[in-house]
Amino acid sequence: MDLVYEYRTGIGTDIHRLAPDLILKLGGIEVPFDRGLLGHSDADVALHALMDALLGAAGMGDIGVLYPDTEPQWKGADSRALLLGVKEKIQKERWEVVNVDLTVHAEQPKLGPYKGQMKRSIAGLLDIDFAHVNIKAKTEEGLGPVGQGEAMAATAVALLRRRIKRTL
Repeated sequence: MDLVYEYRTGIGTDIHRLAPDLILKLGGIEVPFDRGLLGHSDADVALHALMDALLGAAGMGDIGVLYPDTEPQWKGADSRALLLGVKEKIQKERWEVVNVDLTVHAEQPKLGPYKGQMKRSIAGLLDIDFAHVNIKAKTEEGLGPVGQGEAMAATAVALLRRRIKRTL
């Protein structure tokens, strides 16, 4: 029997309201800004979208099921630790991350100077090559809650693979 790979793709999205007196965390790093994201955990929209993409690709639900915001134990949780939990869960099913592509939607701050740090953070957390992580930043051209500077959002796509035995 030959070994072949099974591939699956997942998509994740997240949005959180901006609020004063909070630290802005995106992609596992702190980004200097006068506001941060409001949520049950640290509200890192980039990592939350990524976790949903990974779980979706593996057919394992979403972060709301794994880390419900009704549970006090997740209050203020570090999304990096939550991502490590997702990674462990998918690895138990023999999935490995091939690549991830993330888009952060924000009017401010400008994220260009931080994309490399976010890539390093995510690559390190997932144990994948830096070149297999892509980060994009987009504005919403003044439209909706993101465009009005009231919120930030993120969209992520992840490709997973695992070895399977060919039965033919």
